[in-house]
Amino acid sequence: MNYNNKRFRPVQNSANGETSEETIFEYQHHGNILTSDYQGGQIVKGHLIGLVDQEGNIEMRYHLVNKKGELMTGICTSKPELTKDGKIKLYEKWKWISGDLSSGTSVLEEI
Repeated sequence: MNYNNKRFRPVQNSANGETSEETIFEYQHHGNILTSDYQGGQIVKGHLIGLVDQEGNIEMRYHLVNKKGELMTGICTSKPELTKDGKIKLYEKWKWISGDLSSGTSVLEEI
């Protein structure tokens, strides 16, 4: 699974999450290292870094600044699925390691 130069948008997120359909992730993937800049919706600026395994699963860490001016950090695992039209859909389980320390799930689709 190669995520290089792919863009993703959340289509589903838990209520305690910060991303929305207005958030755009731009992935860079070199070797087994994945990085992304993202912004939109409640997120002013965010970054993530992760490791991609042989099946395309991602283990990542993220940080962002939201419109409230808060610096938020978290961890996430992401499992890919190829759609019928050849796009990637990512099923994510995440947890805040700042703020209220809550967890949730989200789904991202390649755009």
